[in-house]
Amino acid sequence: MALEKVLYTAHATTTGGREGSSQTDDGKLSVTLAPPAELGGNGKGTNPEQLFAVGYSACFMGAMKFVAGQQKKTVPADATIEADVGIGPIPTGFGIQVAMRIKVPGWDKAETQKIVDAAHIVCPYSNATRGNIDVTLTVV
Repeated sequence: MALEKVLYTAHATTTGGREGSSQTDDGKLSVTLAPPAELGGNGKGTNPEQLFAVGYSACFMGAMKFVAGQQKKTVPADATIEADVGIGPIPTGFGIQVAMRIKVPGWDKAETQKIVDAAHIVCPYSNATRGNIDVTLTVV
């Protein structure tokens, strides 16, 4: 699906792939990359799955805040999302899966679930992954 209008573009440069480094053009993010020990690496750097977990969970929280705001609600500052991104083989190479556990203190599960369901519709990461990978969202 094409964007109606590009509001922001992030720029990053990576060298060396999973055993290299990445940095943004503004210098705000710079990471050493290394495969985890479970994939045969030395585990002494960040890996793409960690970056995806951070990006998706942060984006999803933003989507929850957006949806809640439309309903005149405020997501508490101590709300959390724990994200797990798994990687493994698929018939054509490798794939990922995502599981997120969402906790909103002071809200009951039904209220939280409504916000989570609506956020899953508007979140850019959810839209990018929908139908491509398994995404499990659990309200705890």
